[in-house]
Amino acid sequence: MLWACLLLPSLSLDVFARALAANDRTRPFVVASGGHYPKVIAANEPARAAGIRRGQLISAALALAPGLALRDRDPAAEEAALSDVATLALAFTPSASLAPPNAVLAEIGGSVRLFGGLPRLLEQLAQQVDARGYPMRTALAPTPTAALLLARAGHATPVVDLAQLPAALAPLPLALLDVDPAVLDILAAAGIATFGALQALPRAGLARRFDQRVVDLLDRACGGAADPRASYRPPARFERKLPLPAPVDTVDALAFGVNRLVQDLAAWLLARGLGVTRMSLSLVHERYVRERGTPPTIATFALGAPARAPAHLTVVLRERLARVALPAAVEAIVLRSDETAPLAGRNLGLLPEDEAGAVVVPLVERLRSRLGDDAVALLATQAEHRPEYAAKAGHRPGSAKTVQRRGAARPCSLHAPRPLWLLDAVQPLGAKLEMQPWILRDGPERIESGWWDGRDLRRDYFVAENPHGETVWVYRDHRYGTDDGEWFLHGLFA
Repeated sequence: MLWACLLLPSLSLDVFARALAANDRTRPFVVASGGHYPKVIAANEPARAAGIRRGQLISAALALAPGLALRDRDPAAEEAALSDVATLALAFTPSASLAPPNAVLAEIGGSVRLFGGLPRLLEQLAQQVDARGYPMRTALAPTPTAALLLARAGHATPVVDLAQLPAALAPLPLALLDVDPAVLDILAAAGIATFGALQALPRAGLARRFDQRVVDLLDRACGGAADPRASYRPPARFERKLPLPAPVDTVDALAFGVNRLVQDLAAWLLARGLGVTRMSLSLVHERYVRERGTPPTIATFALGAPARAPAHLTVVLRERLARVALPAAVEAIVLRSDETAPLAGRNLGLLPEDEAGAVVVPLVERLRSRLGDDAVALLATQAEHRPEYAAKAGHRPGSAKTVQRRGAARPCSLHAPRPLWLLDAVQPLGAKLEMQPWILRDGPERIESGWWDGRDLRRDYFVAENPHGETVWVYRDHRYGTDDGEWFLHGLFA
């Protein structure tokens, strides 16, 4: 087995900074601990250049950089970020697990050949994680605990052989272990400061003096004991919140953050083999605005067919956002998957150019995003012999209404001719037939149906040519049992 540890060393900062493009990160920004005397937990490069350091009081940091952007730490956003990275890792391996507070473990031994070798797999994985806005540190080892410890130590050299583990782990400081700080203090007082020194102590005495869990940790790291990890499974519904480093009051400033969320949604859909058909984007306004009763601005999106391509979803979201008027500044974005459907994966081609294809966004989805769901209707056929009830239209999939006296006529059989368009209301032809002759080209076709719902009909349909040379669809009404019923014009052929 070969485990990769994906360590996110600046996760508390990245959950905010990933909402900004690279050219927007020139402003000093820090994450604070909160409370009465908040301290700096993490700072970006401009803040560090101004002299701000981890553990510094926020009051001192503001004195160094008066224009400092400040946000309290968001543990929920950090937990969601780990889930996103684990979901992304499932595209490279079937086995990934969370290692809070800032790491994901993935067993990649069985995927190396599939991705063309270990260097290429690691390169693609790093590119995908970095594209989500999470700087990552990677370490490889035959056991998950060893991979986690090596990643925390910044050990970049892969350790692929179990026999190499003791030597690789020996110089690591004990502070990297998930052990009670009181235990570490006792060991430090006895001069035990490294993994190798702790490993050299007698196991029985170590277990009696401290805890069997310390011994088990050593054995799991070196491969002497089983190290089971709970496999991560993406949730049944996607909902992700992206806090912004500073409130924004324009829709254009939200585009980069929305793109980040779309990437997360696409990874979740791929991991579950789904496509989204309906989603919603909530723009959470500033706290003082919410306290005055202003709810989040919610924009909903309906797609004509399941989709998960990031470029496709991004186009739809941006078209819809262009119509949003913000009542107040936005401090967080929330993207939800409201409706999904199974969507099979795309088969890869044998040629390099087959792997890349332009994403085509259907016109109807662009119109819906730009004009609104109620402004666009979709036509669909239904099992009905009566022509005026053979089509239905809906503003979104799953909520269709019957269309009467309009729309294209649909065939009741494989060989029955049908016009392109039906008239809104049938036209009597009595006087017109007497003035000039009409020619019957095809028919009759008897349609008799609807006795069960009170809209019964009995008609003989013909394809005819009117005196102007136009091909039309006419019928003779026999609903009242007469053989010489009245003639009506019902449709026009192209």
